Amino acid sequence: MGIISWIVLGLIAGALAKWIMPGKDPGGFIVTILIGIAGAFVGGFVGSLVGLGTVGGLSLGSIVTAIVGALILLFAYRLIANRGG
Repeated sequence: MGIISWIVLGLIAGALAKWIMPGKDPGGFIVTILIGIAGAFVGGFVGSLVGLGTVGGLSLGSIVTAIVGALILLFAYRLIANRGG
């Protein structure tokens, strides 16, 4: 998967994760994309561990996997951010 595909997948996953789990998070658009891209990696890793497959292209399955990963990262980010403040 090319870098542009990862960015597009990250944008989609990050935006949908933010829509599913709304709240005040610093960083805006760029952080949303970065959480989505990292979520694709996390989702692919977790998916491969439990036997669901990996993120392999722009398909519905890879978007769902990336969203789950982004939700995990967003939840962890909020836990860490709330401890500091």
